[in-house]
Amino acid sequence: MLANGATLEMKKKGEATYTMLKGLKEIPEMGIEPEKVDNTTLDDEIKQYEQGIGEAGELAYKFKYDNTGEESPYRLLRALQASGEAAEFKETLKDGTTTEFTAQVSVKRTGGGVNGVIEFMANMALQSMLKITDPSETQTTESAAE
Repeated sequence: MLANGATLEMKKKGEATYTMLKGLKEIPEMGIEPEKVDNTTLDDEIKQYEQGIGEAGELAYKFKYDNTGEESPYRLLRALQASGEAAEFKETLKDGTTTEFTAQVSVKRTGGGVNGVIEFMANMALQSMLKITDPSETQTTESAAE
């Protein structure tokens, strides 16, 4: 499946609905990688491990730079960064799979040059577990028919 059609939405604390963040260009790898913790005893002949707490890694979303209006993702996310508040985010893939999480955000604009595109990165500092919801069979069937 291509990444084309993926979306990212956000809602601030107290808001009822999500706001679509337009101009999304890249989505990050998504999942939790538990730390491997050594729990070997003096009686063991080989190292013994347990899974520790998880690490989501870098959750960085790349966007087309647009600062032309109040609803521009660049402005919305910079305001969220300035407030220091965490917000709820929902990533939706073309097949209907959603990943929801709470995060603080930091925004960094790229540089540019001749024929170079200016973009910005939204880096997420995860504040919750990842809630992944599988698409319903109806959505999967409809997506496959397209």
